[in-house]
Amino acid sequence: MSCVYLTSFDTYATYLSMDENEARAEVERLRKEIDYHNYCYYILDNPVVTDAEYDRLMRRLEGLEKDFPRLVTPDSPTRRVGARPLAAFGTITHTVPMLSLNNAFTEEEALEFDSRIKRNLELDGSARIEYAAEPKMDGLAVELVFEDGVFIKGSTRGDGSVGEDVTQNLRTVRSIPLRLRHDSIRLPKYMEVRGEVFLPIKSFKRLNAEKEAKGEAPFANPRNAAAGSLRQLDPRITASRPLDIFCYGLGAIEGPLFSTHFETLEFIKKTGLKVNPLVKVVEGIDEALKYHDEMEEKRGSLNYEIDGVVLKVNRLDLQERLGVITRSPRWALAYKFAPKQEMTRVKEIFVGVGRTGALTPVAFLEPVSVGGVTIERATLHNEDEVKRKDVRAGDFVIVQRAGDVIPEVAVVLLDRRPAEGLPEFRMPDKCPECGSAIERVGAIHYCTGGLLCPAQLKESIRHFASKRALDIEGLGAMHVDQFVESGFVKDVADLFMLTKEGLLSLERWGDKSAENLINAIERSKNPTLERLIYALGIRQVGERTARVLAEKFGDILALAKATKEELEETREIGPETAASIVDFFAERHNMDVLRKLERAGVAFPKMEKKKGGRCEGKVFLFTGGLKSFTRDGAKDIVEAEGGEAATTVNKKVDYVVAGVEPGSKLEKAKKMGLKIIDEEEFKGLVGK
Repeated sequence: MSCVYLTSFDTYATYLSMDENEARAEVERLRKEIDYHNYCYYILDNPVVTDAEYDRLMRRLEGLEKDFPRLVTPDSPTRRVGARPLAAFGTITHTVPMLSLNNAFTEEEALEFDSRIKRNLELDGSARIEYAAEPKMDGLAVELVFEDGVFIKGSTRGDGSVGEDVTQNLRTVRSIPLRLRHDSIRLPKYMEVRGEVFLPIKSFKRLNAEKEAKGEAPFANPRNAAAGSLRQLDPRITASRPLDIFCYGLGAIEGPLFSTHFETLEFIKKTGLKVNPLVKVVEGIDEALKYHDEMEEKRGSLNYEIDGVVLKVNRLDLQERLGVITRSPRWALAYKFAPKQEMTRVKEIFVGVGRTGALTPVAFLEPVSVGGVTIERATLHNEDEVKRKDVRAGDFVIVQRAGDVIPEVAVVLLDRRPAEGLPEFRMPDKCPECGSAIERVGAIHYCTGGLLCPAQLKESIRHFASKRALDIEGLGAMHVDQFVESGFVKDVADLFMLTKEGLLSLERWGDKSAENLINAIERSKNPTLERLIYALGIRQVGERTARVLAEKFGDILALAKATKEELEETREIGPETAASIVDFFAERHNMDVLRKLERAGVAFPKMEKKKGGRCEGKVFLFTGGLKSFTRDGAKDIVEAEGGEAATTVNKKVDYVVAGVEPGSKLEKAKKMGLKIIDEEEFKGLVGK
């Protein structure tokens, strides 16, 4: 493409004499040319014009848009900067949740991920799964939304469901086209693209040098710099930071269908968006492990920070069959690199008590910077881990950030231990918070004090009031501390006994803040059954498990009476989870709290199974992949129609639904003489 720009007074005179139609044609031509040069410079890293030539094109376009303001459009290259500073960020709800990834830190964990994939797909252990492998960027996840090829809005990942609206700031990122290219493809009417915004290392160093020259505090690391830059209320500040992006996937899309994840990335590249050139399709877990090692070796030579690799099952139909667990996909894994390390000294070992009563030894350290973050404490996980590493107060140790996130002690420097030795660590016999007895379950020690333990009580209340539980808006951690320490709240039910007058008797409470909290508590009294179950904080019962329990048992009292055997018959409930549920409801204090909640006006909702449904009284077992449903989706249909979904072959099963590539369950079902149907017959039974 040739460049056209002003070269003489005659050309300038021609520009002044243009009518609006002529100006429109020239504006369109200039925008296409500038977009092409942006693509060459920011995406291909191969500029074809000089900076001076590019600047002349931009000045000509700016001049035309100034004289013909009706020609200005949101996707014009001149619109990247110029919006007014915001007072605060708005929010955007993601059409498709932006899930987080499960992590692996060792080769064994990566191998187990591969084995788990095969088990869930009912494949032979020798099968080779095709993975799309890509560097795991250490940046800020965002979503870009395009309509008819035009960038209309963008947001941060946020909590996965709702993110901050940073549209104005994303418009300043030069590698994000305001209008997608469509030279060789047909653009979707609507498309959501997920990517990772980052700050190149060279730019990070230059930015920090500038800040230090001005006497300002430097950024700790490129990720913090990228996140801070993208979350500026004034987009002009963001525009001054050379942010970049690599796109890694799609959310919702109205347009082409793809069969593999790699195909989606190839399509994204064709639209003019930037995809990491190191993405690769590998055959089997051995090749995936080799890719991980290659990227770890290459890590130091890259101009951006990566902290691992991401492995995704490449076939989208297999991704659909595998599904998700609460907030993470079963079909993807972040396999982290060996973390960065530094030396420091353990000042003391403190034992903390968590929400579930788990006792965790924590090393208090002399402050040390690891990977740009100051570390003052590190988890020691459990007593066995402390003994295995032989960590003692006073030791010099190497600390690292596991997955570049969680601080932990990697190794003790025994040659620096005093000759007279140091006292060994011993787990306390009593809870350090409430003095209750300690019981050991597996490798973990637990306080038996339950909700009577102050440490557990505070964490339990915070969990109970959290957004995904009863969602008591405005109840912060400091408020919980104040209520517990003042004796106002002795269990979660006491929250519903609070009064405005009582709050006003405490420090830092005003009339309006007290009224707002009381109203928020009142609004929280009608939770769904799954939220109520999750809010109770039963060990090993997360959001997904709470939903499964709600669907299975229908109300909280039925769940409380369930036996371990009945719980284990419920899909996705294993022996350990079943035992923790039984133990929770066997604790008299917990049942007292439930009765107290009911007296306080908290609704105990019921989830009624459909009466007279098409599947009433019938048990279905699914094996193999389904074309029209996910496995979980099919089970949901059965349960919504009054039936049950089994997970094992047994005589209670009325129908075995055999899908694509059914596993060993089918042969076992045939031997037992169970009725076997295909997907079409199943659809007929449930009316789909």
